Amino acid sequence: MSADEPPTGDGTLVVHGASEVFTGEPGADPIENGAVVVADGDVVAVGPTEAVTREYPVESARQAIDATGRTVMPGFADSHTHALFAGDRSDEFAAKLRGKAYQDILAEGGGILRTVRAVREASDDDLLDAMLERLDAMCAHGTTTVEVKSGYGLDTETELRMLDVLARADAAHPVDVVPTFMGAHAIPEDSDAETYTDRVVEEQLPAVAEQGVAEFCDVFCEEGVFSVEQSLRVLEAGVDHGLTPKVHAEEFVRLGGAQLAAEVGATSADHLLHATGEDARAIAEAGVVPVFLPGTAFGLGAEYADHTAFQEAGATVAIASDFNPNCYAPSMGFATTLACVGMRMPPAEAVRAATHGGALAMDRADRGTLSEGRRGDLLVVDAPSHVHVPYRFGQNVVETVVKGGTLVAESGVVRRE
Repeated sequence: MSADEPPTGDGTLVVHGASEVFTGEPGADPIENGAVVVADGDVVAVGPTEAVTREYPVESARQAIDATGRTVMPGFADSHTHALFAGDRSDEFAAKLRGKAYQDILAEGGGILRTVRAVREASDDDLLDAMLERLDAMCAHGTTTVEVKSGYGLDTETELRMLDVLARADAAHPVDVVPTFMGAHAIPEDSDAETYTDRVVEEQLPAVAEQGVAEFCDVFCEEGVFSVEQSLRVLEAGVDHGLTPKVHAEEFVRLGGAQLAAEVGATSADHLLHATGEDARAIAEAGVVPVFLPGTAFGLGAEYADHTAFQEAGATVAIASDFNPNCYAPSMGFATTLACVGMRMPPAEAVRAATHGGALAMDRADRGTLSEGRRGDLLVVDAPSHVHVPYRFGQNVVETVVKGGTLVAESGVVRRE
């Protein structure tokens, strides 16, 4: 690949000669010998190279990228992460391999609660530095938009600190950071579920709304954490404060989180390892995006979610990384591999779920596909087809990352302003 940046031009970026342009549009076939043009941050043309470059000559462009032998595809939209954290939980990985259940680790003060203690002790600058490094890793692997949750504070002060750090990270990094408030992530050691639900509703949510950073409100609706009734209280209070609902649903048992997501009109219901066909139909009818996290199942040694019922019900499915201390996985390419191998998704469906589906799971319909009018977030993949993204697991095949028409990463090196 070669990239030229002449001092003059018409302000466009022209990516041309690609062996394949995978647009991510549902039902669309890849475009052979394709080209994409981005102007003022948005895609203005996509199609065969000969036709596109006739209208947008390469020699007139602000920047031209020769993608001969390579694939051009949308940037990954990672719609579920807990990537802002402190501390090290690698010993818990070894403990799980010895047969210890995640719920047992949590009950002993490990898991989320251990990370909560580390985050409370960390300075804001330390949290920001760690977040920026993780954004670099995600960007180098092709993520251009990422949702990041709070939830490692479990008190008003630390939850607000986390959201402030996310706002600072978004301003400092080319990757778009979508912030989610998740005070209802676990029950702190000094409380019980009902009392802590009161704190989230009465103390944390008003403060979060006043701060004005968070866009979504999420809750861990799970046995031993927050009941359906408590989760509903949190989500309804979130809506009252202007936050859109999301739900961690049916991860360890079928508790009713998927039906709750449908009831409140959540943007997404995530995990869904124990969801049923009835849940799939409810979610699809309500327009909720089911988000599958194959990295979590892989890390826990659990069964993978069944996506087929959701697709048959008419839902647009998403794949996300769930990057967190219990699933240290910044690569969305690897998430597509696990979706193919563990969930039996065809490669095109997996890549589309990681781009188009992920964008919808963040209410970002302006991106996730390479079509006219969408954001010019795209990847040049050092391989002849999109199939190589999941096929070459263990290898980062992303060569170039473009964000809004600007080259922000090349050969694994991220360019921050």
